Amino acid sequence: MEKSDEMSKKYIGEYIARAKKAQSAFEKMSQEQFDEAVKAVGKVVYDNAEYLAKFAVEETGMGNCADKVLKNKSKAQIIWNNLKGKKSKGIIDRNEITGITKIAKPVGVVAAITPCTNPIVTPMSNTMFALKCGNAIIITPHHKAIECSTKAVEMMNVELAKIGMPENLVQILDQHSRENTRNLISSADVVIATGGMGMVTAAYSSGRPALGVGAGNVQCIIDKGVNYKEAVPKIITGRAFDNGIICSGEQSVICAKEEFEDIMKEFEANGCFVVRDSETKEALRNAMFVDGKMNRHAVGQEASAIAKLAKIEIPEYTKVIVVEADGAGKADMLAKEKMCPVIAAYKYDNFKDGVEIARVNLEREGKGHSVSLHSNNKENIEYAGEELCISRLVINQVCASSAGGSFYNGLAPTNTLGCGTWGHNSISENLDYKHLMNVSRIAYYMPNNHVPTEEELWG
Repeated sequence: MEKSDEMSKKYIGEYIARAKKAQSAFEKMSQEQFDEAVKAVGKVVYDNAEYLAKFAVEETGMGNCADKVLKNKSKAQIIWNNLKGKKSKGIIDRNEITGITKIAKPVGVVAAITPCTNPIVTPMSNTMFALKCGNAIIITPHHKAIECSTKAVEMMNVELAKIGMPENLVQILDQHSRENTRNLISSADVVIATGGMGMVTAAYSSGRPALGVGAGNVQCIIDKGVNYKEAVPKIITGRAFDNGIICSGEQSVICAKEEFEDIMKEFEANGCFVVRDSETKEALRNAMFVDGKMNRHAVGQEASAIAKLAKIEIPEYTKVIVVEADGAGKADMLAKEKMCPVIAAYKYDNFKDGVEIARVNLEREGKGHSVSLHSNNKENIEYAGEELCISRLVINQVCASSAGGSFYNGLAPTNTLGCGTWGHNSISENLDYKHLMNVSRIAYYMPNNHVPTEEELWG
């Protein structure tokens, strides 16, 4: 065991040495060159979206090609659009009022642990953020996505070489073990961890600054009086997207009691199968969860595959299975995150009760992540925002494709969604380039600043 760890440390040490050499040369380049590198990384994924999507589905056995193509293209677009033209090197701000001048500098070598659910866009976005600030990056992919993630990095490096970037600026481990990951994250300057909570916890225990994510379990509330003919198709799109493996995908739909039946009919009219009887519910619970954890054979599979696991009959065209839950939180396993096209349905008496259902479900799993709300009532929107321990409240949008940033909202485009201390994370926002930047502050002497009298302070 000691010899194995010694070999691992030597192996990782070589990666770190190469990364430091590349980063040392890269940080001397201009802002325009940083941006050129960032653009090259996003563009190669955009241009090869179909190939990389097919590769990811074939290797991981999760999700579907059409949605992964859309994800590869849209994430490359919105992240580059958000990063281009922004200052991330040298003086980035001069404040004449406070006398503070900010100077951006790299953090150094970034270690990124990436998941099998997003094996292309997460390495891409982490790399774009790292390069934007003059850093090098070393990626350790999920063991189920080694080949497709490695291919994506190889493509990035071909494009970076064409524009004269230092060799080994972007690396990916070619030997995978827990020892290698542990030694990598304890050797880098900062760690980004996207994936399961065990891995995120390990990142926070690495002894290095870490940026991790919490579990998702998006509660979707439909306010009374909202046009549910518009809301329901959005919820279905979010729940079905990439066969339900997106952490920001809708997990529960919470509706007003008096509108519940009409909303369920709307789900059926849009290609969903609604489950009410206790026997079928129990079959679905048993198919999706084993000893309280998500069944790996159900993760990222189509609705028809979930039905087959549960030994139930559903129409071939079914996009999403809607299951009326028997209670919130610990009262029903359906309150948990379901990484497949199944959504739990709840009824509420009044809006505050609906928010309470969401809160109880999030207490069981997903606290700190996101809630989706379909509402035109600003008072109710802000009530939900104040009451729920979440980092994002997405209004009248497909949460699966908008909580991670969109052209139509102001959230930072990313694939790594922080959940704050509620989700045991260091950030309660979307991971962005600014999290991979050190900032030096020049504090000028301000002799004309007003110094308050004791009376002004305490009077």
